[in-house]
Amino acid sequence: MIDGPDAAGEGASGDPTYYDRPVLKEPVWIWAVPAYFYAGGAAGAAATLGAAAQAIDSRGLEGLIRWCRWIAAAGTAAGTGLLIHDLGRPERFLNMLRVFRPTSALNIGSWVLAIATPMAAASALPLRRGGAAGRMANAAGLLSGITGLPLVGYTGVLLSNTAVPVWQESRRALPPLFVASAVSSAASLLALMSLAPEEHLVVRRFGVLGNLAELGAAAAFESQASRVERVGRPLREGLSGSLWTWAKAMTATSLCVSILPAGGRRLRLLSGLLGTAGGILLRFAVVSAGKASTRDPRATFHMQRADRPEGLPPGP
Repeated sequence: MIDGPDAAGEGASGDPTYYDRPVLKEPVWIWAVPAYFYAGGAAGAAATLGAAAQAIDSRGLEGLIRWCRWIAAAGTAAGTGLLIHDLGRPERFLNMLRVFRPTSALNIGSWVLAIATPMAAASALPLRRGGAAGRMANAAGLLSGITGLPLVGYTGVLLSNTAVPVWQESRRALPPLFVASAVSSAASLLALMSLAPEEHLVVRRFGVLGNLAELGAAAAFESQASRVERVGRPLREGLSGSLWTWAKAMTATSLCVSILPAGGRRLRLLSGLLGTAGGILLRFAVVSAGKASTRDPRATFHMQRADRPEGLPPGP
């Protein structure tokens, strides 16, 4: 016989629970998953920016295109390795490619990553501009940019389609948050590279846009999650709350530094480092908040009762 709360589901504090135990199983993801979210997002945004620069002015923005391709190649390769590390064995990643399921964000993301990785690697090869090899690299760069578009945001869709309370309650803001943060992350990495002045201007504008969008999406994410106080608690308390606060502070500071009128190389490097730290912390904060949310035995019940249509009885 189980001691403690009875079958009516009243916890020690009077809140409805199931014997004061978590309703959901905590995600078993290790550190490699939020690291993959960062690497894949930054790679996808860099690939997309590089493809756009190639289409607009391939000669005038040659240095920017080259660095975008290298970041995309390194990010997708690192992301593949991180994902396989979390899965445990390489064949588990290959098993996800045995079917194509458009309704599954995980399956679509696996296919996108499988295509984007070789395309990004091929585009980054140090080939001469002219000739068939150069044209093939340029074609690979354009294809890498196309696959980069879903790569930046599918992870946000993946999280929002789960039953984890903090992710489910903020499901409308989570994908835009990951897309905006990917743009900010790519711009922060590019700010650390050696580029021509006109290329740095493009990166600066790209980064300011990404930072503003990320801060706005972060505010929306937190607001939606906090509509049910218990659900939004991981964004204010504990390790996840600290990571979330520092992520927003790093991104905001990076934005402030990047828009200073007397910006030089040192300020550009500082802004890039702050933005990179903010992007990494944001992914770890979101994943940590999800784990904390599943450990809370009351968060799921509070969210379900808040979503119940008005006038519907609470049931047995």
